[in-house]
Amino acid sequence: MDCICSQRKGSGMILCSDPKAQYLAYKSEIDQAIAGVLDSGWYILGQQVQTFEKTFADYVGVSFGIGVGSGTDAIHLALRACGVGVGDEVITVSHTAVATVAAIELSGATAVLVDIEPDFFTIDPEKLKSAVTKKTKAVIPVHLYGQAADMTAIIEIVQKHNLYLIEDCAQAHGAKYNNKRLGSFGHLSCFSFYPTKNLGALGDGGMVVTDDEKLAKKVRLLREYGWEQRFESSCAGLNTRLDEIQAAILNVKLKHLDDDNAKRKTIARIYDEQMGDTSLALPKKRENCDHVYHLYVARCPKRDELLEFLKENGIGAGIHYPKPVHLQSAYSNLKNSSDLSETEKICNEIISLPIYPQLVEADAKMIADTVKSFS
Repeated sequence: MDCICSQRKGSGMILCSDPKAQYLAYKSEIDQAIAGVLDSGWYILGQQVQTFEKTFADYVGVSFGIGVGSGTDAIHLALRACGVGVGDEVITVSHTAVATVAAIELSGATAVLVDIEPDFFTIDPEKLKSAVTKKTKAVIPVHLYGQAADMTAIIEIVQKHNLYLIEDCAQAHGAKYNNKRLGSFGHLSCFSFYPTKNLGALGDGGMVVTDDEKLAKKVRLLREYGWEQRFESSCAGLNTRLDEIQAAILNVKLKHLDDDNAKRKTIARIYDEQMGDTSLALPKKRENCDHVYHLYVARCPKRDELLEFLKENGIGAGIHYPKPVHLQSAYSNLKNSSDLSETEKICNEIISLPIYPQLVEADAKMIADTVKSFS
């Protein structure tokens, strides 16, 4: 999950992300969709959820979508559908939202954390390769900030060791790798619809997508008590359902996702062009990838000073993420496959500049000018 990175400081504060602005952009459509649900009298797992499951799966390029209560639950259910549990290891990164690791722990498995590629902030395939053991059952690459991990190398490793591949696509709605949508590579793939996401609801929500009919059926059972028919459980499941109102909102927003991602790319291009000669190390784009800029994350040796300088000038920026999972007290017992030096280094340097579809170009240029005046 992502925080809403900054709060308004009077009316002039530019937020790091602004889900309310997106609601206002499509207010009439969203209000009408919500009213339709309220008038229907069907509020749980109705037509809006069914429609969104199908249209979003089609958008990703897979056969099945199962709406759930959050992105965390999506990963948890995906792992359980694969039979991952106590005694198993799941490899992922420490540089991620804590939800990735929390979901592994919910499954009963052990999270094994490996280092990242410094240029792209995603899992380092070489470190992944050396982390595989006889206990490894799944790998969760996190497509961070809107850009793909190195899927060619990851798939090769997964196939060699006969592991499950579960994509964490919580920050990559609409992104592509080699002209295929992220979410279409894994045995199962997981999305969050937290309000700040590229495709965000106005509350919590998530989805598991897959091309595997058996896995889809298993996830569908797990999301609602293991019911094959009402009140009759065939397996031990839980209650994590995508809400009808949130699905109705997402049905509206999905129609605008590609256009909104294009606006994010325009802002990123402005930043790239305007800040190329500053002290910041700007985001690098992986070859053959379509980056959708959920976040625009640069590196700055004087990050904390820059954060404060921007705040003083009415600009809200964020840090994604200030403390890696393995350095957080709740997860200090986790197994690290090797040193996590790149992960630990970047957490002191990364800064997320404001980026969202409704950020006007003039403000983006002003932000870039402010950064330049700091540098």
